[in-house]
Amino acid sequence: MGMGAAKINSALRNTYTIAKRLQMISEQTAPSRTVEVNKRLIKCYDELGNNIDETTVRSFGEEWKAFHKFDDKELNRIGDQYFDLVTPGMYGKDKIAADFGCGTGRWTKYFSDKVGAIAAIDPSDAIFSAAGVLEKTENVHLYKASIDNLPFPDNFFDFGFSLGVLHHIPDTQKAMNACVKKIRPGGYFLVYLYYDFDNRGLLFKLIYRLSNLIRLLVCRLPGSVKRFVCNILAIIFYMPFVGLCRFLRMLGVPEKMRQKIPLQIYEKASFYIIRNDALDRFGTPLEQRFTKKEIMNMMENAGLSSIVFSPHAPYWHAIGKKK
Repeated sequence: MGMGAAKINSALRNTYTIAKRLQMISEQTAPSRTVEVNKRLIKCYDELGNNIDETTVRSFGEEWKAFHKFDDKELNRIGDQYFDLVTPGMYGKDKIAADFGCGTGRWTKYFSDKVGAIAAIDPSDAIFSAAGVLEKTENVHLYKASIDNLPFPDNFFDFGFSLGVLHHIPDTQKAMNACVKKIRPGGYFLVYLYYDFDNRGLLFKLIYRLSNLIRLLVCRLPGSVKRFVCNILAIIFYMPFVGLCRFLRMLGVPEKMRQKIPLQIYEKASFYIIRNDALDRFGTPLEQRFTKKEIMNMMENAGLSSIVFSPHAPYWHAIGKKK
């Protein structure tokens, strides 16, 4: 056997060992039940704990049932924006990762080929949609569990991420603490939290205030009506700004200037993604926003150091190293 083949076989054996380690460690905490979807076994831990808004959880379950099909090329493009701070030294086939609040599992799928095994965790029925998205991603294990009831020992994962999730939990600091507790010392945690427009001007803040008033009304609507209204809002609120940015890009206006326009981040997005994010933005009952300084303080309080914030949208996403 040549040296190249030996290395490949060794890597395959190592990946198998890592996956079995994740499976065995999670089995130490027996699930309330197990559900099989698309030949994927989902371990369900039905005790949600106190730090959760069940109305918001149900809302996300409905959202991800409606939006669970993603183009791989677009998924990779958006994923590159969220994971721009992640370097090869932070991951590897000998490591285990966790996606805290995986939704449909799109970011689990994006990151899965970078680690030996990955746990996709979500308290909502979105986890059943994730079983479809991740149907062919063999190193993923699925868990229906809340942040208050994670079925893993402390200091277990080498890498963890929570993208666009913790600001939908009543006590965001407590939720972040719970996630970071599961990361081993020397491991990394990547987080994205809605920003409080602390790096934006008056126009952005006024637009947010207006949109938030609409959200407070729309989020109370029944599921099907809410989705219809949010589709209309995607056309009314998103597309004028997106169209303007696309036009300016066609004219050769530099991106640095286009970034001053609200919703510029969507100028390359499909209408499917825009509709999805409109539902996420206007249909969610509980939403909190934080300044860069507040997020820094939360990450430090959770036990992270060497914290780095991305200078790029979406704001704010940052990564830290577990002490």
